[in-house]
Amino acid sequence: MNRMSTFFLATLSALGLTVTAPLGAAEETIKIGFYCPLTGGSADMGISARNGIRLAIEEINGMAGGVNGKKLELVERDDQANPEFAKKVVDELVSKDKVVAALGVCNTGVGLATIEAFQNAKVPLIVPVSTGTPLTKKFAGAPENWIFRVSPRDEVQAPFIVADAIKRGYKKFALFADTTGYGEAGKNDVEKALNEAGIKPVSVARFAVGVKDLTEEVKAAKAAGADVVNSYTVGPEAAVLAKSIEKQKWSVQIMGSWPLSWRNFIDAAGPAGEGALVAVSFVQQASFQRRNAFITAYQQKFNTAVIPAPMAAAQGYDAALLLFYALHQAQSTEPAKIKAALENLNRQVAGVITTYDHPFSKTDHDALTGNMLVMGIVRKGAIDYAYREDAQRGFMIQRK
Repeated sequence: MNRMSTFFLATLSALGLTVTAPLGAAEETIKIGFYCPLTGGSADMGISARNGIRLAIEEINGMAGGVNGKKLELVERDDQANPEFAKKVVDELVSKDKVVAALGVCNTGVGLATIEAFQNAKVPLIVPVSTGTPLTKKFAGAPENWIFRVSPRDEVQAPFIVADAIKRGYKKFALFADTTGYGEAGKNDVEKALNEAGIKPVSVARFAVGVKDLTEEVKAAKAAGADVVNSYTVGPEAAVLAKSIEKQKWSVQIMGSWPLSWRNFIDAAGPAGEGALVAVSFVQQASFQRRNAFITAYQQKFNTAVIPAPMAAAQGYDAALLLFYALHQAQSTEPAKIKAALENLNRQVAGVITTYDHPFSKTDHDALTGNMLVMGIVRKGAIDYAYREDAQRGFMIQRK
């Protein structure tokens, strides 16, 4: 039994949950949907999230025997980061596979195209990756909102990044955002944060995912006198931005949202990405016991020293754990009862990002808050803490 499983078993016992013997494969299962990109430029976050969720479900099935004698079955789909294709994927999960709940959405554009299906079907969806602010707001005014999230929304990330840049003395922002739903929502949140600080960006560049060169856009930002470049795009395109800046021999600070922590940014950017600053909820370094056990379990299970997108993996694990406790509390697989349990979890849940104490309510479906963010930095090909105090703070659990 690995350390993560031992920790999970101890948590179950401490909370008074009954541990039952694992069931045979022939027994009925509880189907949980999962959809994210498992191929293409966004695969780092999709694969990491899936693996984190797999870890949680393996522990739930192995240590707790599932829920009420039924094992959880993860029904996985690759949405290819394509909104139109993702609609078909979600329709299958809801209509054909009859999932009782789902964990998914890595790309904001995919989320905006698919969350209505869960809302209409009245099936709870927990978003473990996408940070696009609109996802949990779209149905916030509806009588019932079926969309939850365990990821720091850009409405929280953007002010955090802007505040850190200003603290460092930067005042002339060049904003680079792709034309996806993620880039659009992130751009809007950054501009809002800048406006509240009395700042207007000196340059705003938009580009399509798949772009191979941003030389002209970088030249324009440099000519505008920018002293910091803010990136709101996924890993491969952020690497293109960094390489284009390097090509101009421009010594400018790169800052941005969490895709700057992905391996497909760090590896593709190489030396051009060194020193980039990134807002993250999780750093793959020694920390409190729960995090250490998770990192070790992930490395052993998936035979890798480095998690491609650590935040996605940790948040995926936590999202699956919260769903498990909601299922247990509901004592039912009826989606309405699962949703009600999520909105009023009656016990604390020790996760990887934090210890959750009523992470959701009927009017608040975002589990993570700004105090859980830290500033990371790309240093020697890995993400490190940008500030020593954050490294020390990493040993303390930041709660909502």
